[in-house]
Amino acid sequence: MQGGSSGIARCIADVRAAAGSTTFLAGTLSLKEENEVHLIRFSPAESELVCDGLFYHPNEIWDLKSCPFDHRVFSTVYTSGEGYGASVWKIPELHGQSNSPPLEQLFTLDEHTGKIRCVLWWPLGKHDKLISIDDRNIFLWNIDASNKSAKVMQKGSADMLPNLRGGSWDPHDHNSIAAITDSSLHCWDLRSMKKSNAIEHAHFRDVDYNPKKQHLITTAEDEFGIRLWDLRMLKYPLKNLPGHSHWTWAVRHNPEHDQLILSAGTDSTVNLWFAKVGTDDSGPESPPGSPTREEEPLLNSYTDYEDSIYGCFRISQALLAEKMKLHVLSVVRAHNSTSLLSMLLMRLPIVPSLVLTDLPFSAQADLFVVHIIGVVDFLLAILYTVLWYMELMRWPDSTACDPRTIASQ
Repeated sequence: MQGGSSGIARCIADVRAAAGSTTFLAGTLSLKEENEVHLIRFSPAESELVCDGLFYHPNEIWDLKSCPFDHRVFSTVYTSGEGYGASVWKIPELHGQSNSPPLEQLFTLDEHTGKIRCVLWWPLGKHDKLISIDDRNIFLWNIDASNKSAKVMQKGSADMLPNLRGGSWDPHDHNSIAAITDSSLHCWDLRSMKKSNAIEHAHFRDVDYNPKKQHLITTAEDEFGIRLWDLRMLKYPLKNLPGHSHWTWAVRHNPEHDQLILSAGTDSTVNLWFAKVGTDDSGPESPPGSPTREEEPLLNSYTDYEDSIYGCFRISQALLAEKMKLHVLSVVRAHNSTSLLSMLLMRLPIVPSLVLTDLPFSAQADLFVVHIIGVVDFLLAILYTVLWYMELMRWPDSTACDPRTIASQ
């Protein structure tokens, strides 16, 4: 952890409302020591992480989410005595203080009787609703941060389903969420609190909606790594991306370039994928074992971690884009010009997308150099071919172009 703390962090969340900076929150999970929330910023000038604030939190943090429209507001799920609690907090104005003032607790979500799993914010724009999920119920809250109040609007029961584990709020429809259990995934209509379509017989750990394409979701599972699904055709997944040797615990899409997906698991590995799936695809993937089944490329695998990884934040952040840039450059330097050209042509859809993210200027310059080198190399190859063909046309017969004929002259 940053800021001199030795606490173990299980939760991490990107602060998407912090325009102009790459900022995220991390929460500690310690039985014996005081728990904290760290406000961390990536500094592109020094290429390092800077702790902008360290705030005391009264309990172990099991879930942490940042408000998508106010960078100073976030929610936590925590242990509370023998049970669990959930609250929404506000970070005070720091004004350059070396010692961070205490967090302001706006309100608690205190209607739960079971183990609270997570709190969900609608990811796009300002919204006065909040969702909390416990083992047996889904609560829809009407919130008013200015008056520090939260009121239950709807409640849905899991009935005969296994225990709920978490979920994701559909960015294309604020009346729909996907909730996961120990062995299934169900879509819920928040207006009626009724379940609709479902994926059965799978051990889900996490779920994330595609931010650009409607009806598409990605799941993290025990046996299959991550899978991409079309909610209108759930017989088979669209894509299977194994990639992890143990449980896959978390999955997130890039909010701007939805083909980029980050997955993390208890094998101490973070994988970065490029999975291109469109709503106009011909259909779902073939059943397992089919000879036509293909796997999408794994762009990079980060394995320099010692512990299990239970969370990841969205990869539009400059920190992960910087890691991706360094990986691209290391691959470039390890190839000759011919291989470099082939690699760039194969990855052309990716390189411009990285440049369009919020990379620091130096990283953008490096990536543009890589791209320009490939283009120049390609043009030189064309020029060489044209000159060779023109020289060939000057000779009266083709044998004159034979190197052995030229050498004998």
